[in-house]
Amino acid sequence: MQKTFPDFLIQKGLIDSLKIIFFQKEAERLGVDIQEVILNSRVVKEGDFFKAKAEFFEFPFFAFQDLPNFSNNVLAEIPEEAAKNYKILSLRKFKDTLDVGMVNPEDIGAMEALNFIATQRKVKVNIFVITLSDFNKFIGYYRTFKGEVKEAMEDLRKELEEVGGGLGKKRKIGAKNSIAEEVLMEAPISKMVAVIIKHATEGRASDIHIEPMEQNLRVRFRVDGVLRASLVLPSAVHSAIVSRIKILSNLKIDESRIPQDGRFHTVIGSKKIDFRVSTFPTANGEKVVMRILDSSVGFLKLQEIGLDGRNLELIRKEIEKPFGMILITGPTGSGKSTTLYSLLNILNHDDINIVSLEDPVEYYMDGVAQSQIKPEIGYSFASGLRHILRQDPDVIMVGEIRDSETAKLAVHAALTGHIVLSTLHTNNAIGVIPRLLDMDIEPFLLPPSLNLMIAQRLVRRLCMECREEIKPSPAIEEMIQSEVDGMPDNIKKEIKKPFKIYKASGCKSCISGAKGRIAIFEAIDMTKPLEEIIVGSFTESNIRKETERQGMITMKQDGILKVLKGIVGIDEVLRATED
Repeated sequence: MQKTFPDFLIQKGLIDSLKIIFFQKEAERLGVDIQEVILNSRVVKEGDFFKAKAEFFEFPFFAFQDLPNFSNNVLAEIPEEAAKNYKILSLRKFKDTLDVGMVNPEDIGAMEALNFIATQRKVKVNIFVITLSDFNKFIGYYRTFKGEVKEAMEDLRKELEEVGGGLGKKRKIGAKNSIAEEVLMEAPISKMVAVIIKHATEGRASDIHIEPMEQNLRVRFRVDGVLRASLVLPSAVHSAIVSRIKILSNLKIDESRIPQDGRFHTVIGSKKIDFRVSTFPTANGEKVVMRILDSSVGFLKLQEIGLDGRNLELIRKEIEKPFGMILITGPTGSGKSTTLYSLLNILNHDDINIVSLEDPVEYYMDGVAQSQIKPEIGYSFASGLRHILRQDPDVIMVGEIRDSETAKLAVHAALTGHIVLSTLHTNNAIGVIPRLLDMDIEPFLLPPSLNLMIAQRLVRRLCMECREEIKPSPAIEEMIQSEVDGMPDNIKKEIKKPFKIYKASGCKSCISGAKGRIAIFEAIDMTKPLEEIIVGSFTESNIRKETERQGMITMKQDGILKVLKGIVGIDEVLRATED
């Protein structure tokens, strides 16, 4: 006679045979499986029950605490209806392997459904036994972004139908809607906006894009510098969502013809999150972009943003000087502001007066007098700088040097005993000097005022959990060797061959293979030979020769060093440094 699972429980000493007989009769009376009766009786601990079940059916046991970084995205591998019906859940996925948790591995129907899903998804399935409590906890994760927004949409639909409306027509809060309709719309629209914000922050997004299209409303998140489509909504909710965001940001609800800027903050979990909001009129309606500023992250240390070796030593040396300019260059979105805040954080002491001019103020820093410029009322970087000099500053931070007047005032401030931190838009560090000369700065004023020029780009970090070593192609190996040959001897001798590079394909922790970003840098110091070049035979080729003499690591070389350390992928460095 074949042994049953209840017999196995007796054999393991988890329950006695008399109780099994009683539970069998109770199961027949109720018309349920005996396992359900045993579990409900709590005679056997749930964990012991399912561990025994795993042993009996010869599958490994899986506990919820074994998966600390559970990702909602992996749940999509098994449809919600199938998961609920067969009590199966996808736990994690790596490449073409899917780990699945089952409450009832003896269920033939569940096994057939799982085989069908595996064939459709073209994956190999590893089966684990999970407890019923863990299943109930996991199944709650199906309330994902789209599910929560769908629920809010359904609430809105029902409430509008109650007042004789619907989602068939575009509506504008504050326009021709009745007071009752406005009140009814407010709750689900607020919930919808809250869900979008919550999932953006939980997904490590830096920006939320709410974009009206011809037929619908698209929501996209920027994660690690890449925009990803996250949700599509009916166009009918567009004006209501925009109005809700405007209310939060204290913007004019009835003004949609011109761009507006605002900000608000909220607490998500234990984090205080600031949102910088920008509206922009388009042919299909107002587009909204919200920049997410997580103040709980704090101000990063120089090593955390990617500075090391010579670059780190130069910045530490120059930041100690009592006056002079440190200029950071790079395109929009290259992390310049983050580097500036890191430098301000180092300088921020009780005996130092720091004043900043920003457009806009991104992060608030205690101990720093931060001022936002307002060009529409004549308060620009240039006019603000004039007033800052009357505030007895030791350190001045100017968000960006955009014109000749601001450049001249910044140079003047550096020459009169102030540390000046600012940014410029140039392609590399070498371009700082010709750019300032184009802004009508006299060449003889640059050597005494300009201490350090830094250029930077942002690249995506490889996920440490799924990265793997790969062999570089001959072309990549040749390119790496060429860059290594151009590095200073002290760095060159530390690089071992064969070159090791890495890639990441994506896992439960990162999904895309990237997790966070890091900057690559190049820095030029103001030296005596460089001073002579600026005031004498100035050409960019002469400056380049001086940077080689200084032992400058270019951004591409800095990126290659991070590639060889396994921090970033080679494709990322080439994307950021080559046209």
